[in-house]
Amino acid sequence: MIPRYTRAELGAIWSDEARFAAMREVEVAACEEMEGPTAQELEAIRAATFTVEEINEREKVTDHDTAAFVDVLAASAGPAGRWIHHGLTSSDVLDTGLALQLRRAGEQVLPGSRRLLEVLAARSREHVHTLCIGRTHGIHAEPTTFGIKLAGFAFEADRNARRLQRAFEQAAVGAISGAVGTYSATSPEFEQRVLGRLGLEREPVSTQVVARDRHAELLQAIALAGAGLERFATEVRHLARTEVGELQEPFAAGQKGSSAMPHKRNPIKSEQVTGLARLLRGNAQAGLENVALWHERDISHSSVERVILPDSTILIDHLQRRVIALAEGMVINSGRMRSNLELTCGALFSQRVLLALVERGRGRDEAYRSVQRLAQQALDERVQLRELLAADPAGEGLELDAIFDYRPYVRYADAIVGRLDSIA
Repeated sequence: MIPRYTRAELGAIWSDEARFAAMREVEVAACEEMEGPTAQELEAIRAATFTVEEINEREKVTDHDTAAFVDVLAASAGPAGRWIHHGLTSSDVLDTGLALQLRRAGEQVLPGSRRLLEVLAARSREHVHTLCIGRTHGIHAEPTTFGIKLAGFAFEADRNARRLQRAFEQAAVGAISGAVGTYSATSPEFEQRVLGRLGLEREPVSTQVVARDRHAELLQAIALAGAGLERFATEVRHLARTEVGELQEPFAAGQKGSSAMPHKRNPIKSEQVTGLARLLRGNAQAGLENVALWHERDISHSSVERVILPDSTILIDHLQRRVIALAEGMVINSGRMRSNLELTCGALFSQRVLLALVERGRGRDEAYRSVQRLAQQALDERVQLRELLAADPAGEGLELDAIFDYRPYVRYADAIVGRLDSIA
């Protein structure tokens, strides 16, 4: 992933240095659980080092980066290096090392997913009574509150945080089972000891490689979390439009919205979230394609994973931080929200009129057609629905003060937003 979107801590986890360091951890742990090496040899193995440059140079000869890594590490250990990679196959080291990297990436990503929930919940409680219009199909429907809107996003963030937690955990799985996974040169007990040293779970049947549905599940969870962030960003973009004006992205002192038009304050943060979420979905698809390998193993997945696993973990971290800052800093224009409620000239009360007519004995379809006619007239002629209803036979006997009242729409706002107490 390009530096623009990469936090240093995540970038370090996915560097070549870190990848080989994780593989080294596996090799050393395996040697420590072998019966062959002496105490003196183990000291030499633990002291063995490598450089990425040495490995790259050796790979020019081996045309195999794991073999090049083993050669360099073994040479560094001197005569004791003969025990490095003893009884192992490349996938033992690659997949188990990858599990260590994924676990470390999760340790960086997961706190952000919980922080996002906390921020959305806090802003939801802040605006529990901030009245605004609810929209369906992009059209004014009935009033709601901005706090209720945000509560829905907070619960989605909670679900995504839980999914990410589970997905990272199930991907932290290693295998030290040897060629085609039969332990022909080692044993299941040896594998369990090595993985225990590394703090990893065991793949029950590795077939030489850890099953790729695990990595696909992680990529799917990341893509789904990205879709949730995109849903929030899409809401921000719509509400920030000039014609709506109900909120605005944070705009820093000195920031420029347009190189040509000084008045612009564009929703660039939410637009970036929308765009990068597409990459996460594409990577998730590639992860699914990686599941079906030939027989016990092939390496068609390997080159793909070197791109999609670093990129997806780095991007979800970046997008979470982007949306946290967006949610914390967005400016809510409650006055504009209130004025937008008046755009339909009271037509948004149509369901309450309909219910009142039905309760007074009118047939539902007859009542619906009467209200539809008057609501459309209100919209077309820019006359308040209440005035039209008061002058129409359909409105005779109705308690208009009770019908044209915003309070029923928000009477359960505290209870709805209060459900956040169970998660945040």
